[in-house]
Amino acid sequence: MRIVVTGANRGLGLEFVRRYHQLGHHVEAIAREPNKSPELLALAAAAPGKIRLHACDVARDIEARALPVTLGDVAVDILINNAGVMGQMLPLDQLDHEDMLRTFNVNALGPLRISAALLPHLRRSTTRKIVHISSGMGSISDNTSGGAYGYRMSKAALNMACRSMAVDLRPENFKIVVINPGWVKTDMGGPNAPESVENSVRFMMDRIEQLTPEQSGTFLHYRGHTWGW
Repeated sequence: MRIVVTGANRGLGLEFVRRYHQLGHHVEAIAREPNKSPELLALAAAAPGKIRLHACDVARDIEARALPVTLGDVAVDILINNAGVMGQMLPLDQLDHEDMLRTFNVNALGPLRISAALLPHLRRSTTRKIVHISSGMGSISDNTSGGAYGYRMSKAALNMACRSMAVDLRPENFKIVVINPGWVKTDMGGPNAPESVENSVRFMMDRIEQLTPEQSGTFLHYRGHTWGW
């Protein structure tokens, strides 16, 4: 299979690249500046032709539209929209609205840009899976601590986009979900997070492999159950 992973330069994205390659798949690794990730460069150098690096800022229309050309005439089986930013964590009376717009642009609109750009490639496959990495902080029903306005709002918007995409593409047998990866020890999650990158990705890959048409349009937890919208 051929897997496309955004935000592949570190954390969850880098681990998706590593594990899918270990399973023998072709991986298209997308990052804003992939050449600044020594670990990603090392993976690609050790797997010429199997791991390809692509520079693409998911927040920029022109770069998303150019991505299909750099991929070439290939079928994409699974798209994992993982790229995301946290943005500033400020109280209500100190919010930086420009920073919130940037967070929304990356986290909510970025996956839409990449998904739309790669639709022709996904349609060449019979697998047709699109996975958006969301967050428990994007759940309205689970929000009991408040704050994190830009990040929470952007992930809630991504969840709604997933639901619409799943409805629109269901006649073409697409399977599209959002997944809560848990609180993970990444640069974004911090060192106190209870879950490792390796475990989170391993469980998410199980969810992706087992996706059914009935699950399309749902919000999944990486451990297997559904998560509240």
